Amino acid sequence: MSLLVDTSVWSLALRRDRPSASAEVEHLLGALRGRDVVVTTGLILQEILQGFVPDRARVQILDRFASVPLLEPDRDDYVGAAELRNQCRQAGVQLGTVDALIARLAISHECTLLTADRDFHHAAPHIGLTVWRGGTAVP
Repeated sequence: MSLLVDTSVWSLALRRDRPSASAEVEHLLGALRGRDVVVTTGLILQEILQGFVPDRARVQILDRFASVPLLEPDRDDYVGAAELRNQCRQAGVQLGTVDALIARLAISHECTLLTADRDFHHAAPHIGLTVWRGGTAVP
């Protein structure tokens, strides 16, 4: 399975004191050991780097992410993200602009989204997004 890991999970996993013991972080650690293909996108990398101030942390993050493939959005992804956001709004579900693009990339690349952000869980049934939930991928 290809796994697009959201900023919310990376943030929990990269805590300075110690990683969170959440099910999402445990699944990420297993995936990084070879169970799944882990991918990211530039937006997620940017959000992670914005959350860490010290240069040492920045260098460590860049080193860790050097081997993680990047999904690059194209014009169709931006148009599709707008459509996803509109579908959510019509269904009464909140999905931000950046989250809509992340969802679109997961859908178009047939990835399961690993996230701790409940907005994605609420949006998933309305847009065909597969989200990992406690041991399973749920469309």
